[in-house]
Amino acid sequence: MVISVLLADDHGVLRDGLRRLLEANSDIRVCALADNGREALEKATAMRPDVALLDISMPVLSGIEATRAIVAASLETAVVILSMHSSADLVREALRAGALGYLLKEAAGEEVVKAVRTVAAGKRFLGAGIAELVVEGYIHGQVATAANLTARERDVLRLVVEGKSNVESATILGLSPRSVETYRLRLMQKLGVSDLPSLVKFAIRHGITTLE
Repeated sequence: MVISVLLADDHGVLRDGLRRLLEANSDIRVCALADNGREALEKATAMRPDVALLDISMPVLSGIEATRAIVAASLETAVVILSMHSSADLVREALRAGALGYLLKEAAGEEVVKAVRTVAAGKRFLGAGIAELVVEGYIHGQVATAANLTARERDVLRLVVEGKSNVESATILGLSPRSVETYRLRLMQKLGVSDLPSLVKFAIRHGITTLE
């Protein structure tokens, strides 16, 4: 059986290199290319590939956001996230979004091919060192909880998820809008999330907001 693959990355050189690498194998065919998350979702919906290789940092929709949408649409497409970052938080966020695989962009060619074949068979694949990273994070308690946040971070999180702009939040907290934006970005990195809906879910789950 030939495995159909969607490749999505906003860097054309890397995308073309991955295509050549995969199509050097007789059991793999690249059926579609995309250079942003929205296009990846549209092509996944239209073509229903067996596997989608998605860059984690794409314009319009991130790889994680696109993964959520692909999984929610029940396309039966197995997703592998490609990333430059070996952050345990990002790996966990990708897996929570429904990705079956996570690879670093520096991965060897044979590892990429193995990942495609593995997730196409319905099994999880984590690149070299990634599984150990995630396990180590759990062993040492590096799991995002409300207790990990400072009082100021909790205040910023509450205002952000309740729809306050950076300017409004800054006025309420006596900070500059730039400081609020810095706190927001730091929160997303600290909690291992990549979008506002994930921040909202975290805040509700941990009682930081009364939003429903």
